[in-house]
Amino acid sequence: MASNMDREMILADFQACTGIENIDEAITLLEQNNWDLVAAINGVIPQENGILQSEYGGETLQGPTYGPTSHPTASSSTPSSSSAFRHVVPSRQIVERQPRMLDFRVEYRDRNVDVVLEDSCTVGEIKHILENELQIPVSKMLLKGWKTGDLDDSTVLKTLHLPKNNSLYVLTPDLPPPSSSNSGALQESLNQNFMLIITHREVQREYNLNFSGSSTIQEVKRNVYDLTSIPVRHQLWEGWPPSATDDSMTLAASGLTYPCHRLTVGRRSSPAQIREQSEEQCTDVHMVSDSDGDDFEDATEFGVDDGEMFGMASSALRKSPMMPENAENEGDALLQFTAEFSSRYGDCHPVYFIGSLEAAFQEAFYGKARDRKLLAIYLHHDESVLTNVFCSQMLCAESIVSYLSQNFITWAWDMTKEANRARFLTMCTRHFGSVVAQTIRTQKTDQFPLFLIIMGKRSSNEVLNVIQGNTTVDELMMRLMAAMEIFSAQQQEDIKDEDEREARENVKREQDEAYRISLEADRAKREAQEREQAEQFRLEQIRKEQEEEREAIRLSLEQSLPPEPKKESTESVSKLRIRTPSGEFFERRFLASSKLQVVFDFVASKGYPWEEFKLLGTFPRRDVTQLDPDKSLLEVKLYPQETLFLEAKE
Repeated sequence: MASNMDREMILADFQACTGIENIDEAITLLEQNNWDLVAAINGVIPQENGILQSEYGGETLQGPTYGPTSHPTASSSTPSSSSAFRHVVPSRQIVERQPRMLDFRVEYRDRNVDVVLEDSCTVGEIKHILENELQIPVSKMLLKGWKTGDLDDSTVLKTLHLPKNNSLYVLTPDLPPPSSSNSGALQESLNQNFMLIITHREVQREYNLNFSGSSTIQEVKRNVYDLTSIPVRHQLWEGWPPSATDDSMTLAASGLTYPCHRLTVGRRSSPAQIREQSEEQCTDVHMVSDSDGDDFEDATEFGVDDGEMFGMASSALRKSPMMPENAENEGDALLQFTAEFSSRYGDCHPVYFIGSLEAAFQEAFYGKARDRKLLAIYLHHDESVLTNVFCSQMLCAESIVSYLSQNFITWAWDMTKEANRARFLTMCTRHFGSVVAQTIRTQKTDQFPLFLIIMGKRSSNEVLNVIQGNTTVDELMMRLMAAMEIFSAQQQEDIKDEDEREARENVKREQDEAYRISLEADRAKREAQEREQAEQFRLEQIRKEQEEEREAIRLSLEQSLPPEPKKESTESVSKLRIRTPSGEFFERRFLASSKLQVVFDFVASKGYPWEEFKLLGTFPRRDVTQLDPDKSLLEVKLYPQETLFLEAKE
């Protein structure tokens, strides 16, 4: 009889392998098989190639078999029995294990080729199959996508420890590229929007969802999970086109009807319900899967290897560690950790922050209060028996992944290697103090993995919770939500303080801005006054210069005038009387033989240049300035006397 601790381990492994989430149902099935793990698994998942031997008993386990036309029968313990089971020598966990069937999806340009073959085959055999399918010579073909790099054609697949489902791609650098017409049509489809009318079978409810052509089938299924609460692995679909064979395929490439396509989704029956139906109907059991295969055909689809299903040390079957030992750069170490985690447990996992622990602190704690998040530190340990179940069933659960991505910054570290363990404990002491570091140091291997919930405070970082690996999805979610409640209360206070501080800063900024604007206005006013004064001074200088110039011209003209004839002169004299615009009169005598220009110069010497003023006669009224200035006064009939008046020109 297994001990209580053994029973907990058996229960965890049984749930991981069968996908039965109901603990009561799992315990009932185990009790029916006297807590024999392999017998219970065989009872739920019929084995194709015989029977497996349990590590808990050392005896050959026999259970019901399901043939195409047979009913469940009782097994016989004799080697000559007609049962489908064969005798197993009780020496190792798995004896004479049949070759595994591996599925490869190979992408070449706009085509996908599915290849299924045994793990005893070689890489070269895959290329020969592709040669027939793609009509490409093996010599022109480069098969890429292997996690270990390029491989030789003679490499046996079994030595690579591959999961059941694999994705590869073919490159043909020596062949010309295809015409761009197909790629242009595909690009146009990627930019289109598809209306998916999805009917929820159980509740008869219809959802109209819009998706872009670049969305994947997996994204549609995850959105449907949010609407129907049916996990992706339990969704049973009808209506997908035959070409939609891969959840990573885009809607544009899946063959959906544009612009509208109808689908139906329901909840898949549990393994126990399928077993009951098979016993009643005596027919084969065929499980429906999202990826056209059996969810339980190979344990690697749960993120575990064959040996891990039965409690073997996980590190013995790992090809590469989660994290390199003595990594110089934490970011590079986290990149390898994320890649290896995805390889083991699938792409549905928390988004791990790539960078140092200090950078994770900056991202989580030191932004604006509304943008801050909790920091979740996942501490992995390959030697713990709880690691596989915790990662595949809890850490990769869609509800946990979604909640972490919305509310947490998740950072990870591998504690398997002693050097990495010591390095993290040093970081832990520096950031959280010696008490937290000692708490982690005293954790036993079987208590890993650990999940630390960290909240940033003004002066220090507080560890809200340390979650050990022996937990359930519901308990993990409850503890995450409890930490989130504490964080939300603190965040609201921080937001209030930040808003008040920003309000004060805004008032100060407004005051500073008003003061700056006032200074600018004063400076602008002062500069305007200075410019006005400078302009007035410049105009005054110009005016003075003009007056000085005019005065100089006037004096020059006055000096150049011939002397005024005397009254008793014997020569003919003309007496001119000139009236100014202001009403004043001045008169002078000129020789009748003097030119008219002399009269103009005389008037200009009095401050009335003939360019600005015109000299008008009275009877008859005429403009004297229009006459020829070289003619004499006698010729222009300004003799013996004449009265003239000045008038400004327009």
